[in-house]
Amino acid sequence: MASSSTETNLATAKTVLSTAASVAATFMLARSVAQDILPHEFHYYFFSNVRKFFNRFSPQITMVIDEFDGFVHNQMYEAAETYLGSKISPSTQRFKVSKSEKENNFTVKVEGNEEIIDIFQGVKFKWVFVCRQVESRNYYHPFDHNSSLRSEERYFEVSFPKKQKDMVLESYLHYIVKEAKSIVQEKKTLKIFTVDYQHMYGNLADAWKPVNLDHPATLETIALETELKDRILKDLERFVKRKDYYRKVGKAWKRGYLLYGPPGTGKSSLIAAIANYLNFDIYDLELTELHSNSDLRKLLISTANRSILVVEDIDCSIELQDRLAEASEARHSHSFPPQKQVTLSGLLNFIDGLWSSCGDERIIILTTNHKEKLDPALLRPGRMDVHVHMSYCTPSGFRLLASNYLGINDHFLFQQIEEFISTTQVTPAEVAEQLMRSDEIETVLVELIQFLKVKKKENEEDKAKESEIVVAKEQEHTVEKDDDDN
Repeated sequence: MASSSTETNLATAKTVLSTAASVAATFMLARSVAQDILPHEFHYYFFSNVRKFFNRFSPQITMVIDEFDGFVHNQMYEAAETYLGSKISPSTQRFKVSKSEKENNFTVKVEGNEEIIDIFQGVKFKWVFVCRQVESRNYYHPFDHNSSLRSEERYFEVSFPKKQKDMVLESYLHYIVKEAKSIVQEKKTLKIFTVDYQHMYGNLADAWKPVNLDHPATLETIALETELKDRILKDLERFVKRKDYYRKVGKAWKRGYLLYGPPGTGKSSLIAAIANYLNFDIYDLELTELHSNSDLRKLLISTANRSILVVEDIDCSIELQDRLAEASEARHSHSFPPQKQVTLSGLLNFIDGLWSSCGDERIIILTTNHKEKLDPALLRPGRMDVHVHMSYCTPSGFRLLASNYLGINDHFLFQQIEEFISTTQVTPAEVAEQLMRSDEIETVLVELIQFLKVKKKENEEDKAKESEIVVAKEQEHTVEKDDDDN
């Protein structure tokens, strides 16, 4: 009986397999004939409906992510394209690699009709990048400049269990967008943007002109006191992690830095080091080239998130002290032509006013050689949150420069050099220039000592002259007072 039952089951299985094979063969034959005979549009319509019929009985569901949403790029498509490029595995048969002339890194993307498997929260997702040819010669997408040549539609299909639909919409897609932003940020080539004044009054996207930022400065190589450097580093780390905190307290996600000190103390190098550490692009703004506050707003709202806005020598850029600019503009309001200019209130409105919320995760850095010339309204917390004094070179700063430029951490001449540096106003830039004069370490250090001796003498002479000027002014003031009394 058991043998007879087994034979019956085998016969049934053979019949089922044979029937399934016949159906599959018939379907493949019909598909092949349809491809040869039927028009492309009808072929696509017919087999799409066949797939829809069989999908009703499948535990899987498929989501489609088109390249365009109407006439604009689909952000979800771009995020998926970037995200899946990081999921290329050894089992992937084909993928695309590209590199722009101005970029340092390669871009990896999924090739058409390739399948990528992704696992998220224990759920398996099957991705397919579909490139569908469009036969009509009139196919053209106004925002895809290659559409008339390529004549194809591109989209992603992702299949997953139907019961996971809510999880996909609430978690998985948001995760992809976040990961894609992180990947772009890590791989991007840093750039410094300057204003292109010829295109400033046209498309805002063309207002800034980028150039690759290849500055090698890092927070480790900057000649700052260790305590100050650690304070800056901790502040930056805390800032980039506090998105939710800034929203909770109702403040724009931004941070203001004021770098002040004599020329040559490393203000520009510190800006480059911060950009390299955070991987933020730099927007270099020259206020003297702007004619009004509206010009300033146009430029500022066209800067990207995760960026650093720099205004160097702010005390020389516009009349900020005591709001002289506003008074001047008011006086000339009825003149022809009007005397327009960027004002203190216009700058403050972006730094700490309503316009400050137009963007996230931004750092604003102002530099000056004369902090005392700036209006107090610009310096208060909430505008310039961190004040960094870039001082003259110190003994510890010299040791860091010697390590970077000469590759040494100690030398018998160091003590003499440090004594001079402690009593001489010399900038890190001046010391660095001396350290580059020769490949012979001892020669360099001896010449540095000679330079410091001359520099110290110059400092003493300058102080003597300043004292003479002060005494002369006091005497002049005394004489004028005596004359008034008489």
